[in-house]
Amino acid sequence: MNDSTPEAVYVKDLEKRFGRFAAVDRISFTVKKGEIFGFLGPNGAGKSTTIRMLCGIITPTSGFGRVAGYDIFKENENIKQTIGYMSQKFSLYIDLTPIENIRFYLGIYNVPASKWKDRTEWVLEMTRLKDARKRLTRELPPGWRQRLALGCALLHEPEILFLDEPTAGVDLITRRHFWEFIKYLTGKAVTVFVTTHYMEEAGHCDRLVMINRGKIVASGAPRQIIQDLFPDQSHADLNDAFVKLMTGRSD
Repeated sequence: MNDSTPEAVYVKDLEKRFGRFAAVDRISFTVKKGEIFGFLGPNGAGKSTTIRMLCGIITPTSGFGRVAGYDIFKENENIKQTIGYMSQKFSLYIDLTPIENIRFYLGIYNVPASKWKDRTEWVLEMTRLKDARKRLTRELPPGWRQRLALGCALLHEPEILFLDEPTAGVDLITRRHFWEFIKYLTGKAVTVFVTTHYMEEAGHCDRLVMINRGKIVASGAPRQIIQDLFPDQSHADLNDAFVKLMTGRSD
């Protein structure tokens, strides 16, 4: 990461069009280094499209963006080697064992061979999969697979981690452990950019941006967003804020 860059992510008037349809419609925001940043919205709001642009997977139509100091138009390959990315769709090879998946991603991320043993053991320890290292990934429970996917995204020690619906389909206890680890990572100066449909998870974020139909409809700390929308309702929560912003309803 370019240490002279004040933000981990900087986006200005970012747009992605598919024909006449604007999936992402001239959005602007920043993500501070070392924070947990939540990106929320209903299905089809533009969340995944935005993440894919920031990760260098697809090219924006217009606007400007920087990730880890790299231009998302011109330096997407540098971005891919700098960040960690965990998609909402399971990204591992189910016919490989955990240790084989780890070795595959060590190669993808160009981790020096001298670090392979230490990084492999670190991931197996962090994911609590030491005893399952030689089981086929397809045989592992969903929560275990998610832990493995997160571990693989961290193999090259990225300074920015993009998590797209990382806890979808896993149980409450697994989600809780997952967020405990996310907080641990930010304590190690890792920036976490996360999308989630669970409002109780969004409450763990330092700041949020809410997007609907490709446009930003709210931004700020979770509690501040709630207070701005419901100044006289002390019982209101993020679920209430989300419903009001996405539907216009306040009941």
